[in-house]
Amino acid sequence: MFRTSFALLAAMAAVGAGAQTPVAQIESVPAPKVAGLVQLFDGTAPTLTANWVKRGTDKPAEWKLDGGAMLALGGDIQTKAEYADFQLHIEFRTPNMPDAKGQGKGNSGIGLQGRYEVQVLDSFGIETPGKGDCGALYNLSAPIINACRPPTVWQTYDIVFRAGRFDAAGAMTTKPLLTVIQNGTVVQNNVEVPDMTGIQYQQFKGPAKSGPIVLQDHGNRVEYRNIWIIPLPEKGSDKY
Repeated sequence: MFRTSFALLAAMAAVGAGAQTPVAQIESVPAPKVAGLVQLFDGTAPTLTANWVKRGTDKPAEWKLDGGAMLALGGDIQTKAEYADFQLHIEFRTPNMPDAKGQGKGNSGIGLQGRYEVQVLDSFGIETPGKGDCGALYNLSAPIINACRPPTVWQTYDIVFRAGRFDAAGAMTTKPLLTVIQNGTVVQNNVEVPDMTGIQYQQFKGPAKSGPIVLQDHGNRVEYRNIWIIPLPEKGSDKY
């Protein structure tokens, strides 16, 4: 606790001074020992190769590795596997871009089922975050709290996604539901997901029972590490 607090204070001071390189190290969150958990990326090339491809293709993901993280440069990537209901943990770090503004400031995104983007952005210090800020369901739902750490400091998303439900004819009867916990704080509270987000996700035609996780390359040097997912059953047992 004290180490993390000191790191954040150091980060804030360095960002204020215009630091351009990582200034603080926040420890990674270990994956729980849960049956069915998939380590999508553990900082090594084998997990990148085994689990990710260039978006919309079967070609290898072209993202580079640096110090146990992968850099969001080289085109969007997506998981080979598709998921319906799940819990997703992902850690990210935005660069310090003091001269950039708005969507040009540490921009990336996480596409759930390849259709619904949780925004990644440097939104540190914004008093009232909007639908395009970090923690937003992009252009649909603003984060209810700004939980962002400074740029260059590692952050966490823990995302719980409940897929839409469909009838026998394939019509959606219940829209997806989304909860996002950023750095230990709820920023999306069981939000109904009304529609798809972003032009880059339009390769997927309408809602579906399952889909891949997409990581967006928006041209900024955003880093990702320690990505794991737990596929969830639609319901628990009826046993007392």
